Amino acid sequence: MKNFNPLSFLASVGSGGIAVAPFVYFQYILPHGKGLITFNQVMEIANTTGSKFAFGLMMAIMVVFSLLHIVLTVSLVSKLIGFSKTKEYKSYISDPQRNTSILAMYTSLGMTFNVFIGVIRFFTPALQSNFQALMLPALIMWSILWLFLMRSEIRILKSAFEKDFDLSKLSFGWLLHPFALGMVTVAGTGIAAMANDPTIAHTAAFMTFTSGSMGLFLLFVKLVSIFKSHFGMNGMPERQFLPSFLIVIPITTLYAITFFRLGHYFEHQFGAHFDIYFKLVVAVPFAFQTWYFAFGISMLKNYFKKDFFRKEYYVTLWAFICPFVGYAVLGSFVHKLFIPSVGLQAVIMTSILTAIAFFVFVGMRYFKYTYPVSKTAIAK
Repeated sequence: MKNFNPLSFLASVGSGGIAVAPFVYFQYILPHGKGLITFNQVMEIANTTGSKFAFGLMMAIMVVFSLLHIVLTVSLVSKLIGFSKTKEYKSYISDPQRNTSILAMYTSLGMTFNVFIGVIRFFTPALQSNFQALMLPALIMWSILWLFLMRSEIRILKSAFEKDFDLSKLSFGWLLHPFALGMVTVAGTGIAAMANDPTIAHTAAFMTFTSGSMGLFLLFVKLVSIFKSHFGMNGMPERQFLPSFLIVIPITTLYAITFFRLGHYFEHQFGAHFDIYFKLVVAVPFAFQTWYFAFGISMLKNYFKKDFFRKEYYVTLWAFICPFVGYAVLGSFVHKLFIPSVGLQAVIMTSILTAIAFFVFVGMRYFKYTYPVSKTAIAK
Protein backbone atom coordinates (compact mmCIF):
# COMPACT_ATOMS: atom_id res chain seq x y z
CA MET A 1 0.00 0.00 0.00
CA LYS A 2 3.07 2.22 0.03
CA ASN A 3 2.41 3.71 -3.41
CA PHE A 4 -1.34 4.09 -3.00
CA ASN A 5 -2.72 7.42 -4.19
CA PRO A 6 -6.16 8.48 -2.83
CA LEU A 7 -6.83 10.21 -6.16
CA SER A 8 -7.53 6.68 -7.43
CA PHE A 9 -11.03 7.24 -6.03
CA LEU A 10 -11.64 9.43 -9.09
CA ALA A 11 -12.11 6.14 -10.97
CA SER A 12 -14.98 5.09 -8.69
CA VAL A 13 -16.45 8.60 -8.82
CA GLY A 14 -16.34 8.47 -12.63
CA SER A 15 -17.93 5.02 -12.84
CA GLY A 16 -20.69 6.09 -10.44
CA GLY A 17 -21.32 9.22 -12.46
CA ILE A 18 -21.60 7.23 -15.70
CA ALA A 19 -24.09 4.89 -13.98
CA VAL A 20 -26.26 7.78 -12.77
CA ALA A 21 -26.22 9.80 -16.03
CA PRO A 22 -28.65 7.53 -17.98
CA PHE A 23 -31.02 7.51 -14.99
CA VAL A 24 -31.04 11.33 -14.98
CA TYR A 25 -31.72 11.22 -18.73
CA PHE A 26 -34.74 8.97 -18.12
CA GLN A 27 -35.93 11.10 -15.20
CA TYR A 28 -35.85 14.49 -16.93
CA ILE A 29 -36.32 13.69 -20.61
CA LEU A 30 -38.81 10.82 -20.73
CA PRO A 31 -42.47 11.61 -19.87
CA HIS A 32 -43.61 9.79 -16.72
CA GLY A 33 -45.71 10.28 -13.61
CA LYS A 34 -44.82 12.18 -10.48
CA GLY A 35 -41.77 11.07 -8.52
CA LEU A 36 -38.65 9.19 -9.52
CA ILE A 37 -38.87 7.16 -12.71
CA THR A 38 -38.77 3.35 -12.53
CA PHE A 39 -37.73 0.46 -14.76
CA ASN A 40 -41.36 -0.46 -15.48
CA GLN A 41 -42.21 3.09 -16.56
CA VAL A 42 -39.29 3.16 -19.01
CA MET A 43 -40.35 -0.19 -20.47
CA GLU A 44 -43.88 1.15 -20.99
CA ILE A 45 -42.48 4.13 -22.92
CA ALA A 46 -40.21 1.89 -25.06
CA ASN A 47 -42.83 0.98 -27.66
CA THR A 48 -40.58 0.69 -30.74
CA THR A 49 -37.66 -1.59 -31.58
CA GLY A 50 -35.28 1.37 -31.71
CA SER A 51 -36.33 2.76 -28.33
CA LYS A 52 -36.17 -0.70 -26.73
CA PHE A 53 -32.63 -1.15 -27.99
CA ALA A 54 -31.50 2.37 -26.96
CA PHE A 55 -33.10 2.22 -23.51
CA GLY A 56 -31.84 -1.33 -22.99
CA LEU A 57 -28.31 -0.20 -23.79
CA MET A 58 -28.60 2.72 -21.36
CA MET A 59 -29.89 0.42 -18.62
CA ALA A 60 -27.01 -1.96 -19.28
CA ILE A 61 -24.64 0.99 -18.79
CA MET A 62 -26.38 1.74 -15.49
CA VAL A 63 -25.94 -1.83 -14.25
CA VAL A 64 -22.35 -2.36 -15.41
CA PHE A 65 -21.03 0.96 -14.11
CA SER A 66 -22.95 0.68 -10.82
CA LEU A 67 -21.22 -2.64 -10.20
CA LEU A 68 -17.88 -1.12 -11.19
CA HIS A 69 -18.51 1.77 -8.80
CA ILE A 70 -19.29 -0.54 -5.88
CA VAL A 71 -16.35 -2.87 -6.56
CA LEU A 72 -13.92 0.02 -7.02
CA THR A 73 -15.14 1.84 -3.92
CA VAL A 74 -14.84 -1.24 -1.69
CA SER A 75 -11.41 -2.10 -3.13
CA LEU A 76 -10.07 1.44 -2.82
CA VAL A 77 -11.38 1.91 0.73
CA SER A 78 -9.60 -1.33 1.67
CA LYS A 79 -6.38 -0.05 0.10
CA LEU A 80 -6.74 3.29 1.85
CA ILE A 81 -7.11 1.55 5.21
CA GLY A 82 -3.89 -0.35 4.49
CA PHE A 83 -2.17 2.88 3.40
CA SER A 84 -3.27 4.63 6.62
CA LYS A 85 -1.17 2.15 8.63
CA THR A 86 2.10 3.06 6.90
CA LYS A 87 4.70 5.66 7.85
CA GLU A 88 4.24 7.34 4.49
CA TYR A 89 0.62 8.09 5.36
CA LYS A 90 1.65 10.17 8.38
CA SER A 91 3.84 12.45 6.26
CA TYR A 92 1.20 12.53 3.52
CA ILE A 93 -1.72 13.53 5.74
CA SER A 94 0.30 16.31 7.39
CA ASP A 95 1.42 17.80 4.05
CA PRO A 96 -1.03 20.56 2.96
CA GLN A 97 0.23 20.27 -0.64
CA ARG A 98 -0.86 16.62 -0.85
CA ASN A 99 -3.45 15.79 1.82
CA THR A 100 -6.35 17.31 -0.12
CA SER A 101 -6.44 14.17 -2.27
CA ILE A 102 -7.88 12.19 0.67
CA LEU A 103 -11.15 14.02 -0.01
CA ALA A 104 -11.61 12.01 -3.22
CA MET A 105 -12.75 9.14 -0.97
CA TYR A 106 -15.63 11.22 0.38
CA THR A 107 -16.57 12.23 -3.16
CA SER A 108 -16.80 8.55 -4.07
CA LEU A 109 -18.86 7.64 -0.98
CA GLY A 110 -21.17 10.59 -1.68
CA MET A 111 -21.60 9.26 -5.21
CA THR A 112 -22.62 5.88 -3.73
CA PHE A 113 -25.73 7.55 -2.25
CA ASN A 114 -26.66 8.84 -5.71
CA VAL A 115 -26.14 5.39 -7.22
CA PHE A 116 -28.40 3.88 -4.56
CA ILE A 117 -31.19 6.46 -4.86
CA GLY A 118 -30.99 6.62 -8.64
CA VAL A 119 -29.87 3.32 -10.13
CA ILE A 120 -30.49 0.64 -7.48
CA ARG A 121 -33.94 2.00 -6.55
CA PHE A 122 -34.76 2.27 -10.30
CA PHE A 123 -34.46 -1.52 -10.71
CA THR A 124 -35.85 -2.61 -7.30
CA PRO A 125 -39.65 -2.54 -6.78
CA ALA A 126 -39.27 -3.23 -3.04
CA LEU A 127 -37.26 -0.02 -2.61
CA GLN A 128 -39.73 1.94 -4.72
CA SER A 129 -42.74 0.89 -2.63
CA ASN A 130 -40.93 1.44 0.69
CA PHE A 131 -39.00 4.55 -0.29
CA GLN A 132 -40.19 6.76 2.59
CA ALA A 133 -39.36 4.06 5.13
CA LEU A 134 -35.75 4.27 3.95
CA MET A 135 -35.44 8.01 4.62
CA LEU A 136 -34.48 7.71 8.30
CA PRO A 137 -31.81 5.01 7.72
CA ALA A 138 -30.54 7.04 4.75
CA LEU A 139 -30.33 10.18 6.92
CA ILE A 140 -28.40 8.29 9.62
CA MET A 141 -25.90 6.80 7.15
CA TRP A 142 -25.51 10.09 5.30
CA SER A 143 -25.04 12.01 8.58
CA ILE A 144 -22.13 9.73 9.53
CA LEU A 145 -20.46 10.41 6.17
CA TRP A 146 -21.22 14.15 6.56
CA LEU A 147 -19.60 14.29 10.03
CA PHE A 148 -16.43 12.50 8.89
CA LEU A 149 -16.18 14.77 5.85
CA MET A 150 -16.60 17.96 7.87
CA ARG A 151 -13.98 16.78 10.37
CA SER A 152 -11.53 16.00 7.55
CA GLU A 153 -12.22 19.30 5.79
CA ILE A 154 -11.53 21.32 8.94
CA ARG A 155 -8.37 19.35 9.78
CA ILE A 156 -6.98 19.79 6.26
CA LEU A 157 -7.78 23.50 6.21
CA LYS A 158 -6.18 23.86 9.64
CA SER A 159 -2.97 22.20 8.41
CA ALA A 160 -2.88 24.58 5.42
CA PHE A 161 -3.01 27.57 7.78
CA GLU A 162 -0.49 26.22 10.28
CA LYS A 163 2.20 24.96 7.89
CA ASP A 164 4.15 26.37 4.97
CA PHE A 165 2.01 26.40 1.85
CA ASP A 166 3.44 27.27 -1.55
CA LEU A 167 0.63 29.01 -3.46
CA SER A 168 2.66 28.91 -6.66
CA LYS A 169 2.21 25.11 -6.78
CA LEU A 170 -1.58 25.20 -6.76
CA SER A 171 -3.48 23.17 -9.34
CA PHE A 172 -7.15 22.59 -10.08
CA GLY A 173 -6.84 19.40 -8.03
CA TRP A 174 -7.06 21.71 -5.02
CA LEU A 175 -10.76 22.00 -5.86
CA LEU A 176 -11.32 18.57 -4.31
CA HIS A 177 -12.48 20.51 -1.21
CA PRO A 178 -15.63 21.94 -2.85
CA PHE A 179 -15.99 18.79 -5.00
CA ALA A 180 -16.27 16.49 -1.97
CA LEU A 181 -18.48 18.94 -0.09
CA GLY A 182 -20.71 19.35 -3.15
CA MET A 183 -21.10 15.59 -3.71
CA VAL A 184 -22.03 14.87 -0.09
CA THR A 185 -24.26 17.95 0.07
CA VAL A 186 -26.20 17.03 -3.07
CA ALA A 187 -26.91 13.58 -1.60
CA GLY A 188 -28.29 15.27 1.52
CA THR A 189 -30.52 17.59 -0.48
CA GLY A 190 -32.05 14.50 -2.07
CA ILE A 191 -33.18 13.38 1.39
CA ALA A 192 -34.40 16.90 2.25
CA ALA A 193 -36.40 17.21 -0.98
CA MET A 194 -38.01 13.76 -0.96
CA ALA A 195 -38.65 13.02 2.73
CA ASN A 196 -42.27 13.43 3.82
CA ASP A 197 -41.30 13.55 7.50
CA PRO A 198 -40.61 17.24 8.35
CA THR A 199 -38.01 16.39 11.01
CA ILE A 200 -35.97 14.28 8.60
CA ALA A 201 -36.30 16.86 5.82
CA HIS A 202 -35.39 19.86 8.03
CA THR A 203 -32.43 18.04 9.60
CA ALA A 204 -31.01 17.09 6.21
CA ALA A 205 -31.65 20.60 4.88
CA PHE A 206 -29.84 22.34 7.73
CA MET A 207 -26.85 20.04 7.40
CA THR A 208 -26.71 20.72 3.66
CA PHE A 209 -26.88 24.47 4.34
CA THR A 210 -23.77 24.03 6.49
CA SER A 211 -21.67 21.88 4.15
CA GLY A 212 -23.00 23.62 1.03
CA SER A 213 -22.11 27.09 2.26
CA MET A 214 -18.65 25.85 3.20
CA GLY A 215 -18.22 24.30 -0.25
CA LEU A 216 -19.33 27.43 -2.09
CA PHE A 217 -17.03 29.61 0.00
CA LEU A 218 -14.06 27.33 -0.67
CA LEU A 219 -14.95 27.10 -4.37
CA PHE A 220 -14.80 30.88 -4.71
CA VAL A 221 -11.62 31.30 -2.63
CA LYS A 222 -9.78 28.44 -4.33
CA LEU A 223 -10.80 29.39 -7.87
CA VAL A 224 -9.51 32.92 -7.35
CA SER A 225 -6.28 31.58 -5.81
CA ILE A 226 -5.75 29.01 -8.56
CA PHE A 227 -6.33 31.42 -11.43
CA LYS A 228 -4.05 33.96 -9.74
CA SER A 229 -1.39 31.26 -9.41
CA HIS A 230 -1.77 30.18 -13.05
CA PHE A 231 -1.63 33.76 -14.34
CA GLY A 232 1.70 34.12 -12.57
CA MET A 233 3.15 31.00 -14.23
CA ASN A 234 5.37 30.87 -17.28
CA GLY A 235 3.43 28.54 -19.55
CA MET A 236 1.15 25.63 -18.59
CA PRO A 237 1.47 23.40 -15.51
CA GLU A 238 3.06 19.94 -15.75
CA ARG A 239 0.99 17.48 -17.77
CA GLN A 240 -0.13 15.37 -14.78
CA PHE A 241 -1.97 18.43 -13.42
CA LEU A 242 -3.77 19.32 -16.65
CA PRO A 243 -6.62 16.74 -16.53
CA SER A 244 -7.97 18.47 -13.40
CA PHE A 245 -8.46 21.71 -15.36
CA LEU A 246 -12.05 20.73 -16.20
CA ILE A 247 -13.05 19.70 -12.65
CA VAL A 248 -14.93 23.01 -12.34
CA ILE A 249 -17.68 21.54 -14.55
CA PRO A 250 -18.84 18.65 -12.31
CA ILE A 251 -18.55 20.90 -9.26
CA THR A 252 -20.87 23.40 -10.92
CA THR A 253 -23.33 20.59 -11.65
CA LEU A 254 -23.37 19.51 -8.00
CA TYR A 255 -24.15 22.97 -6.65
CA ALA A 256 -26.75 23.64 -9.35
CA ILE A 257 -28.56 20.41 -8.39
CA THR A 258 -28.18 21.34 -4.72
CA PHE A 259 -30.07 24.60 -5.28
CA PHE A 260 -32.60 22.79 -7.47
CA ARG A 261 -33.35 20.19 -4.79
CA LEU A 262 -33.50 22.77 -2.02
CA GLY A 263 -36.17 24.54 -4.07
CA HIS A 264 -38.19 21.31 -4.03
CA TYR A 265 -37.57 21.03 -0.28
CA PHE A 266 -39.08 24.49 0.27
CA GLU A 267 -42.01 23.65 -2.01
CA HIS A 268 -42.66 20.32 -0.32
CA GLN A 269 -42.31 21.48 3.28
CA PHE A 270 -43.47 25.11 3.12
CA GLY A 271 -45.70 25.33 0.04
CA ALA A 272 -43.43 27.81 -1.73
CA HIS A 273 -43.45 28.22 -5.54
CA PHE A 274 -40.21 28.62 -7.51
CA ASP A 275 -40.99 28.15 -11.21
CA ILE A 276 -38.54 30.78 -12.51
CA TYR A 277 -36.02 29.91 -9.80
CA PHE A 278 -35.79 26.30 -11.04
CA LYS A 279 -35.10 27.46 -14.59
CA LEU A 280 -32.40 29.90 -13.49
CA VAL A 281 -30.50 27.55 -11.16
CA VAL A 282 -30.00 25.01 -13.95
CA ALA A 283 -29.79 27.22 -17.07
CA VAL A 284 -27.24 29.75 -15.75
CA PRO A 285 -24.73 27.11 -14.49
CA PHE A 286 -25.17 25.16 -17.74
CA ALA A 287 -24.41 28.30 -19.75
CA PHE A 288 -21.30 28.83 -17.59
CA GLN A 289 -20.26 25.21 -18.18
CA THR A 290 -20.68 25.60 -21.93
CA TRP A 291 -18.18 28.43 -22.32
CA TYR A 292 -15.86 27.00 -19.67
CA PHE A 293 -15.83 23.65 -21.48
CA ALA A 294 -14.90 25.39 -24.73
CA PHE A 295 -12.21 27.39 -22.92
CA GLY A 296 -10.87 24.27 -21.17
CA ILE A 297 -10.68 22.19 -24.32
CA SER A 298 -8.87 25.00 -26.12
CA MET A 299 -6.37 25.21 -23.23
CA LEU A 300 -5.83 21.44 -23.39
CA LYS A 301 -5.53 21.26 -27.19
CA ASN A 302 -1.74 20.92 -27.19
CA TYR A 303 -1.91 18.46 -24.31
CA PHE A 304 -4.18 16.15 -26.30
CA LYS A 305 -1.90 16.44 -29.34
CA LYS A 306 1.43 15.90 -27.60
CA ASP A 307 0.91 14.18 -24.24
CA PHE A 308 -2.45 12.43 -23.88
CA PHE A 309 -1.62 9.49 -26.16
CA ARG A 310 1.79 8.83 -24.64
CA LYS A 311 2.12 5.31 -23.25
CA GLU A 312 2.12 6.44 -19.64
CA TYR A 313 -0.34 6.38 -16.77
CA TYR A 314 -0.88 8.93 -14.02
CA VAL A 315 -3.81 8.86 -11.66
CA THR A 316 -5.16 12.29 -12.61
CA LEU A 317 -6.21 10.91 -16.01
CA TRP A 318 -9.39 9.71 -14.26
CA ALA A 319 -10.33 13.38 -13.83
CA PHE A 320 -11.36 13.55 -17.52
CA ILE A 321 -14.50 11.48 -16.90
CA CYS A 322 -16.47 13.64 -14.44
CA PRO A 323 -16.62 16.83 -16.59
CA PHE A 324 -18.48 15.00 -19.38
CA VAL A 325 -20.76 13.27 -16.89
CA GLY A 326 -21.48 16.57 -15.12
CA TYR A 327 -22.29 18.31 -18.40
CA ALA A 328 -24.64 15.48 -19.47
CA VAL A 329 -26.42 15.40 -16.11
CA LEU A 330 -27.05 19.14 -15.90
CA GLY A 331 -27.97 19.14 -19.59
CA SER A 332 -30.83 16.74 -18.78
CA PHE A 333 -32.19 19.22 -16.23
CA VAL A 334 -31.92 22.02 -18.78
CA HIS A 335 -33.75 19.91 -21.36
CA LYS A 336 -36.65 19.43 -18.95
CA LEU A 337 -36.89 23.01 -17.73
CA PHE A 338 -35.45 25.28 -20.41
CA ILE A 339 -34.53 23.89 -23.85
CA PRO A 340 -36.48 20.71 -24.78
CA SER A 341 -34.68 20.02 -28.05
CA VAL A 342 -33.38 17.02 -29.96
CA GLY A 343 -30.07 18.84 -30.40
CA LEU A 344 -29.55 19.04 -26.64
CA GLN A 345 -30.43 15.36 -26.31
CA ALA A 346 -27.68 14.60 -28.85
CA VAL A 347 -25.20 16.68 -26.83
CA ILE A 348 -26.19 14.82 -23.65
CA MET A 349 -25.75 11.39 -25.23
CA THR A 350 -22.45 12.43 -26.81
CA SER A 351 -21.19 13.56 -23.40
CA ILE A 352 -22.17 10.25 -21.78
CA LEU A 353 -20.50 8.23 -24.55
CA THR A 354 -17.37 10.41 -24.33
CA ALA A 355 -17.20 9.81 -20.57
CA ILE A 356 -17.43 6.04 -21.19
CA ALA A 357 -14.71 6.26 -23.87
CA PHE A 358 -12.40 8.08 -21.44
CA PHE A 359 -13.14 5.52 -18.72
CA VAL A 360 -12.28 2.61 -21.01
CA PHE A 361 -9.17 4.36 -22.36
CA VAL A 362 -7.80 5.27 -18.93
CA GLY A 363 -8.75 1.85 -17.56
CA MET A 364 -6.75 0.12 -20.30
CA ARG A 365 -3.83 2.46 -19.66
CA TYR A 366 -4.04 1.65 -15.94
CA PHE A 367 -3.96 -2.13 -16.52
CA LYS A 368 -1.01 -1.84 -18.93
CA TYR A 369 0.84 0.23 -16.31
CA THR A 370 -0.08 -1.98 -13.35
CA TYR A 371 0.24 -5.38 -15.02
CA PRO A 372 2.88 -4.95 -17.73
CA VAL A 373 3.41 -7.83 -20.13
CA SER A 374 7.09 -8.59 -20.59
CA LYS A 375 8.61 -9.14 -24.03
CA THR A 376 9.57 -12.65 -22.93
CA ALA A 377 5.95 -13.47 -22.12
CA ILE A 378 4.84 -12.13 -25.51
CA ALA A 379 7.46 -14.28 -27.28
CA LYS A 380 6.20 -17.40 -25.50
